[in-house]
Amino acid sequence: MYQPPQFTLADIHRRTHRTTATRIFYVLRRWPIIPILIIVALVTCAAFAEYISPSLPNRQDLRDLTAAPFWYPQCVGDEKPYFDYCSRGGKYILGADPLGRDVLSRIIHGARIALISITIGTLVGTTLGLAAGYFGRVVDEVIMRITDMITAVPYLLLALIIIVVLGQKYIVIVGVLALASWPEVVRLVRGQTLQLKTLDYVALAKVSGASSFRILYRHILPGVTNTLVIATTLQVGAIILAESILGYLGAGIPLPAPAWGSMIAYGRDYLDDAWWVAFFPGMAIFLTVLAFNFLGDWLRDRWDTRLRQIL
Repeated sequence: MYQPPQFTLADIHRRTHRTTATRIFYVLRRWPIIPILIIVALVTCAAFAEYISPSLPNRQDLRDLTAAPFWYPQCVGDEKPYFDYCSRGGKYILGADPLGRDVLSRIIHGARIALISITIGTLVGTTLGLAAGYFGRVVDEVIMRITDMITAVPYLLLALIIIVVLGQKYIVIVGVLALASWPEVVRLVRGQTLQLKTLDYVALAKVSGASSFRILYRHILPGVTNTLVIATTLQVGAIILAESILGYLGAGIPLPAPAWGSMIAYGRDYLDDAWWVAFFPGMAIFLTVLAFNFLGDWLRDRWDTRLRQIL
């Protein structure tokens, strides 16, 4: 005679817990929740840095030189916080640098550099790619030859030459960082435009008397948006790494403006006594690059019809 299985409360609890953990893992694997949260935090910090940061990024307090993060024991009596793993009242969440500046505030303000550069690079690359693919002939030849010349020179060498010639200024550094992304965007947008301009709805727009600007803006640009978003998310990591390398070499954003690369370069001499000065900006770079790469891969898998059929 059939006997139904007997379950104890422990078995039911174990199975429910396992099912919940499996569902959570499935959701995290299917949707880029963690990368999106990191990117939202980055954009929020860049847009509202003045309101979010605990203090001004360049505000110095000589009483808190290399003050440790809040979880270290507090300084008592006449203990000197310089090069000691203790902090004055725990007022610095991620500690302070050798000039008494809040590390967290500088990381928050430093998030703007990458977003400004990627925005400029995307706008320039999209505009040039649309023009090259749609007008063709001389316009296409000139734009693509300029793109070929820029990509033929190693980026780091080209960036250093531009900085030496034009000077280490904020606007020059932003332009150099934008230069790291727009050539790749030009190639992708041009290829998509060459395909879309031969379709029937573009021909009908031309027959109806629509201007070239209207055709590019209303009919072709929406068709390249998917490719553009994927390319942008994948290029953000390259821009952040380029800024970090330039800052580490001393050719990045001029001091005292906060930038993640220059913060790492400044903190490399204090790794033994104040490791947090270089560690937390490096962790910010690591998480940001990882988040954008994961998001770009996910968007490519979702929007590419061939990959969607496989997955």
